[in-house]
Amino acid sequence: MLRLTLLTSLLATTAFAATADQWRSRTIYQVITDRFATPDGSSPTCNTEDRKYCGGTWKGLENKLDYIQNLGFDAVWISPIVANVDGQTAYGEAFHGYWTQDINSLNSHFGTADDLKSLTSALHNRGMYLMVDVVVNHMVGTADPPNFSNFKPFNEQSDFHTECFVSNYDNQTEVEQCWLGDKNLPLVDLNTEDDNIVKTMNSWVSKLVSDYSVDGVRIDTVKHVRKDFWPDFAKSAGVFTIGEVLHNETDYVSQYTQVLDSVLDYPTWYPLVAAFQTTNGNLSALAASVQKAQGSYKNGEFMTGSFLENHDQPRFPSLCKDDALIKNAITWPFVQDGVPILYYGQEQSYAGGADPANREALWLSGYAQDKALYQHVKQLNGARKVAIAANSDFLTTAAKFPSTGSESTFAVSKPPLLALLTNGGSSSSPSWKVSDVGYQANEELIDVLSCNKVTADGNGAVTVQGSGGNPQVLLPTSALSKAGSACGQLGNQSSSARGWIDSTANSLPVVAALVLAMWAAQSSLVL
Repeated sequence: MLRLTLLTSLLATTAFAATADQWRSRTIYQVITDRFATPDGSSPTCNTEDRKYCGGTWKGLENKLDYIQNLGFDAVWISPIVANVDGQTAYGEAFHGYWTQDINSLNSHFGTADDLKSLTSALHNRGMYLMVDVVVNHMVGTADPPNFSNFKPFNEQSDFHTECFVSNYDNQTEVEQCWLGDKNLPLVDLNTEDDNIVKTMNSWVSKLVSDYSVDGVRIDTVKHVRKDFWPDFAKSAGVFTIGEVLHNETDYVSQYTQVLDSVLDYPTWYPLVAAFQTTNGNLSALAASVQKAQGSYKNGEFMTGSFLENHDQPRFPSLCKDDALIKNAITWPFVQDGVPILYYGQEQSYAGGADPANREALWLSGYAQDKALYQHVKQLNGARKVAIAANSDFLTTAAKFPSTGSESTFAVSKPPLLALLTNGGSSSSPSWKVSDVGYQANEELIDVLSCNKVTADGNGAVTVQGSGGNPQVLLPTSALSKAGSACGQLGNQSSSARGWIDSTANSLPVVAALVLAMWAAQSSLVL
């Protein structure tokens, strides 16, 4: 009991300080803190059109971690945590956390410092990571001109760029030095050329990571700050950094992979949505976008954030009502090179359109775990973990796109995983014929989404007949057996004690890992 108490205490107070490489194997569940869970488990009305706080908190999130972990996720990305504009503005309240006014105080609507630390400890005790969203580019005013004395610690007009609103996104100087927002709610652009401001921001992010044992940082509006600001900021953070560069061109976004660990993969998101939004989508354009990024990004597509939805874009089901197309699209982030990201509510088939409609309260779903997409995502997370366990090079092997013989079908090969996608829609009966994907002659495979078995031919090629326009994700039966998993139960292995101990030991500092090893060796607990 003493050894167990020592271990628990150690894990609760030790930051994982996760590196970019350690995030490579993770899958991320993104939440808007205010909309995920209330602290007392209640389900208050939450009208997105009101743009008001609805009551979600860090304590509420902590209480619902089982829901996220049961989905198979091992990292959680939360909203910005700092104090925002309070009260009503021209565009509602700052429930989302992106309207910063004081970087040195917490947003009291989300809880206390102890609540945030408790959330971090709860995540770490489960072997999960915490990613915090941060905003560097601007502070937010409620009038024009803004009341600079409301901003902390930058409360002088000289701390900000001269007022001008971005109008020409082809002018990079304007993008970096003019303001976002409008005269009703100006996003006042911080003068990140000033040495004192740079030092303050670097010290701030270092302290934030240290104080709250943060494992990764997502950075908002990265393209609106000069590129040479970011390397020292990332170094000061000391953990994995992933930046939002909202742009559809790979060549533009790739520049930011040189100054941060990673980026959200917007250049692939655009063709992803187009490929599966209708039955006429261009699947080859999606492959071409990935291949360009594989050759342009600093680390290829590895560690980029791959997503179908987020808080800034309309939910995919608001654009597409075909269940099969939605299933195919939601499969993509889990079968490609990057780090999969799921935006809360996707698993509940939420269908809100553009902001604010896409920021629904999750408690209105009842946190149901028997929904089709909840189970779909759970199996996808499980399949990815099995593939990682079966092939030590899985996370460093670039995805390939072998021919399938049809414009409406698509294959993604990352041995031992083969994903077969289609945009034929629910009324289609897709077929795939794929060769040169690394399978042995006559090897038995299984589609982890349906549990149907497939046998490769004498040359290791695969021919599959589908139904209902559904995707398939194939793995060798031997890989599932090695992982101790049965089809239909893939999402369950992520919570095993043995897997948790292994992943935790790889993440902890050396001293902590040694204590963990000593405890495991002496404990009578069977893992």
